[in-house]
Amino acid sequence: MRDKDVRDSVWRVLNAQHAGDADTLMLDELGILNGATRIDIAVINGQIEGFELKSERDTLERLPVQRDLYNKVLDRISLVVAENHREAAEKLIPDWWGLAVASKCADGVELTRERLPEMNPVLDAATLASLLWRDEALAVLERHGAARGVKSKPREALYERLAEALDLDVIRAEVRTTLKTRAGWRVDRRFQRCGG
Repeated sequence: MRDKDVRDSVWRVLNAQHAGDADTLMLDELGILNGATRIDIAVINGQIEGFELKSERDTLERLPVQRDLYNKVLDRISLVVAENHREAAEKLIPDWWGLAVASKCADGVELTRERLPEMNPVLDAATLASLLWRDEALAVLERHGAARGVKSKPREALYERLAEALDLDVIRAEVRTTLKTRAGWRVDRRFQRCGG
């Protein structure tokens, strides 16, 4: 079972769940912390949900670093693992992450949901803001009257100002709206707006 097999199976489930929902954007490979890592599949609507995939051929070596970064920015997170990774993976992820097991079947890969994801209790406002490009972060600051003194600063200063000046829920809403309306995405394989 390859990564592509697991990915295709997750996409089938997500397409069925979000069919016709114009407010949902789904894409492969959402970069986090300016490309420090990428979540395999992201679903953006009233929240940002991420799906990390580990096929039989993968290892869990990077999962602790990925986990720590994902925990800072994603509202809900699910890990989809091949059966050979299940036991070790359960020890590496928080209880609030969702977990699904991918198994071979006659039609490809079958997903068995072990637990549903819960809302992330440990979001980090500045890291969440880093999902924005510099000009997007500046536009949010300007909309909220908080851009003074940082207009010419590096993007990291803008993210810090956002975290200082705005409530976490406001940042969450601004990031979601910006990602859903962004033009110029670098798209690896799939990019789908569900309503159109």
